[in-house]
Amino acid sequence: MTVLKSKRILLGVTGSIACYKAADLASKLAQQGAEVNVILTSAATRFIAPLTFQSLTGCRAYTDNNLWGAEGHVLHVNLGRQADLIAIAPATANTLAKLAHGQADNLLTLAALASKAPLLLAPAMDGGMYEHPATQVNLDILKARGATIVGPQRGHLASGLNALGRMTEPGELLGYIRQLLGRSGPLAGREVVVTAGGTQEAVDPVRAITNRSSGKQGYALAQAAVDLGAQVTLISAPTALAAPVGCKLVSVISAEEMGAAVLSKVKGADVLLMAAAVADFRPSRSSKQKIKRAAGVPDIRLVANPDILLELSKIKGKKPQVIVGFAAESKDLIKNAQEKLGAKKLDLIVANDISAEDAGFEVDTNRVLLLDKKGNQQQLPLMSKEEVARVILERVVDLLGE
Repeated sequence: MTVLKSKRILLGVTGSIACYKAADLASKLAQQGAEVNVILTSAATRFIAPLTFQSLTGCRAYTDNNLWGAEGHVLHVNLGRQADLIAIAPATANTLAKLAHGQADNLLTLAALASKAPLLLAPAMDGGMYEHPATQVNLDILKARGATIVGPQRGHLASGLNALGRMTEPGELLGYIRQLLGRSGPLAGREVVVTAGGTQEAVDPVRAITNRSSGKQGYALAQAAVDLGAQVTLISAPTALAAPVGCKLVSVISAEEMGAAVLSKVKGADVLLMAAAVADFRPSRSSKQKIKRAAGVPDIRLVANPDILLELSKIKGKKPQVIVGFAAESKDLIKNAQEKLGAKKLDLIVANDISAEDAGFEVDTNRVLLLDKKGNQQQLPLMSKEEVARVILERVVDLLGE
């Protein structure tokens, strides 16, 4: 269950060519389990049909024509009050001006005025309109009232200009919506540090020793923590993934950099989720110049990297209340995981068999075993890494409660 499951999202769509992005956003919200009601302004219906949104969400899409129907005297009130969050994307300069000054002359602005739900606005307009002092004042007014303004982005606009005015992409908007809905969750006020990705140990300027970790499980853990209201620091080795909205990203490359970042960021943290695949070994020497084939096969000697969790367990003083480790094993899964659990003084360890083709590195699914320091074991079936992350964070919430 995601933070969007069964949440009522009121999506306002105003008259901009970016309406096509609103359809993508509506689809993404519905796929996450949200109930998405859409209100299109009259101008928006010139760009996109209400039927498009009804087809994508399975919910009704409204226009100003509905305001004057049989249910018109309460429709805007019900839509506004029932919403857990209002997102207006795209939000034109005209609609921003109306919202800033309390002008309610259509169904969307009436519903927004009647609602106490969080308001997210994704501006979309030509560059000159966005930069105009009137628009900037209106945005300042809305921010002062607590609205969340996301974007716009710089890029090619319908006018042909390259300027600020493009609506933020739906995937990023989805992240902001998740953050807003989760901010009062069970981890609100808690600081969570998550590590992710596979470290790289330089052989020379172009080559490195690394592993097959994609970072997907770590990034899913970071998103799950944000969904529950945590303040999240994500310490990540190089990956192709974008950090979830709401995370403070700390980029590292090597195991030594990862260790330094962890020991620095866990001070004052409540939870550490050590999901990164940290290299156990590194070359004893890294060549400053590219090693040439003509010089023959190099003799690369390895030395052990510091064990970050083991080093953390030896430090005196305040540590995170809950420390979760990960064990990627190819044999003796339970035995090796139990040894790590005890040696590193962990509260919980997540063990997975990396020899399975449908779990572990690089894939979107995982099948893990959870072991805690009390001897309890919980075997999870094959599920997405997002689902695994939610189960782990539920256990973390329980451990914090203890």
